[in-house]
Amino acid sequence: MTPWLSRTGGGTLLAITLHSLILVAPAQASSDNGLVEITGDYRYALHQPETLAEAKQHACTEALHQAVSNSIAVKERTASLVDSTFFHRLIHTLATQHVSDQQIVQQSEQGRTVYCKIKALFHADAVDRVLHTQTSSGTDQVLDQNRALRILSAREDTDGTLVVTYQALKRLDWLGTAYQGGLRESADVMVDFYDEQGILIRSSRHPARKTATGDDVMNPGEVGTLRIAKPLNAKSYRVWVVK
Repeated sequence: MTPWLSRTGGGTLLAITLHSLILVAPAQASSDNGLVEITGDYRYALHQPETLAEAKQHACTEALHQAVSNSIAVKERTASLVDSTFFHRLIHTLATQHVSDQQIVQQSEQGRTVYCKIKALFHADAVDRVLHTQTSSGTDQVLDQNRALRILSAREDTDGTLVVTYQALKRLDWLGTAYQGGLRESADVMVDFYDEQGILIRSSRHPARKTATGDDVMNPGEVGTLRIAKPLNAKSYRVWVVK
């Protein structure tokens, strides 16, 4: 998945990291070939019908993304960056293509909360190349997607409501029994809200339908929209889909 955060309020987008959820080693040893060791951890609450395995994978993915975003090389080169969507696309690219020797240092579960701590080697010299490639490409990319659903946009309306637009990549028939289970789990929009300190306030799952309450079919290519009330103390949000 391609997790991303957007700062709410006045339409301003800020690239932020969840400092309260991540521990990154303050000293990052570097070598002549640009490799640095990064460490990060993340806690995540499982949401039905998400499986325990999916929750653990998400926690480890987020731990790696946060570790990359908190590395010295990334912080130095993105200090003035205010485009949250671009920032998280950058982090996703770096985490998936320029990290090696990833290891799970610790993994646990307590109730519905899972925890993952990772360490890895980050190719820090790739930051400038990826930044140059993505800033010069001039192409817009979707926020996140899986095999059934694509998130096209997310914005805060003037009344504070979060508006999410998505597109079906497969036929989504919420009345058909053939779509129970696997597809139903993957054809949902996930929305997380965070407070000022980056602590999760609320997480919700929304079925991808053409109307908010209908059990209607979405054919491939059709677009739907969600309007989600934002908690009063929410300062940032993240929109994603289960892989």
